[in-house]
Amino acid sequence: LDYVEVHGVKSRSTLEPVTEQTLFQAASMSKGVASVGVLGLAQEGVVSLDEDVNNYLTSWQVPDNALQVSELVTLRRLLSHTAGMAVSGFRGYRYTEPLPTLIQILDGEPPANSPPVVVVQVPGREFSYSGGGYLVMQQAVEDVTGASFPEFMRERVLLPTGMASATYEQPIPVGLRGSLPSGYYADGTPVPGGHHIYPEIAAGGLWTTPSDVARFLIELQLSLRGESNRILSRESAELLLTEVKRDYGLGFDLWVHRGQPYFGHGGANDGFRGRMLAHRTAGYGVVILTNSDNGLELARAIVQLIGEREGWPGY
Repeated sequence: LDYVEVHGVKSRSTLEPVTEQTLFQAASMSKGVASVGVLGLAQEGVVSLDEDVNNYLTSWQVPDNALQVSELVTLRRLLSHTAGMAVSGFRGYRYTEPLPTLIQILDGEPPANSPPVVVVQVPGREFSYSGGGYLVMQQAVEDVTGASFPEFMRERVLLPTGMASATYEQPIPVGLRGSLPSGYYADGTPVPGGHHIYPEIAAGGLWTTPSDVARFLIELQLSLRGESNRILSRESAELLLTEVKRDYGLGFDLWVHRGQPYFGHGGANDGFRGRMLAHRTAGYGVVILTNSDNGLELARAIVQLIGEREGWPGY
């Protein structure tokens, strides 16, 4: 980890400054981190990425329909958004609202505020971004391991990569709430209660710091070079970042910027925006987390500035 910079305040009312230890919502960046946990299970032979996911689900099943006659919903397809699942994203819940269980969310039953997670396209045919698919994966992991998803991720990914302050716990533990930043909408008004709760943990529930996400990316880069197998072998890391469809691997966007290969992901929860990206072979990257819906515009400018300052090829 080369350097860390922090700017701004947690709250416009208190003007308390952001620090290196301030936790932010990673939003959909949670998917990439979660995918590494699943690849670890596949690497150990606990699950197969290409078997019917219903074989791993004991407390819930993907509802059968005519779209699944010849194609299966698999973990590989869930992680790559090619399983044909409904529900692209989730708006979260206020502290004043009742929270649904994972199965209630999957079934679209109250108090869930999202539709049922069902197959709406033939699996494997098209890329269709689905946070709902990641919840199917979340349930499968819990059923296979017998652990809660936050516990599984903490032991398998967060602690081994040095993400010591990160957590998938939703709601975030009471002891941490007082130090959290308030999220802000694009017009500058605060998110009621400071942030929403996301029981859709694997899809968007990670709380973390930019430094912790950077450590995670560094560990993946080391795996890709065959210099570490702390979380994944070289073969598994390469599989993670192999395109399935539409420049997307297993939990990560894949792209070439002026001839240079990158992987990463963006994130957008109400009041929080962020971006992580890393070069596939050169060992550099950047993570930017913000507590504003305007944060992605800022992140793009910062990435360009860092690329120019550090002399990254293509910037």
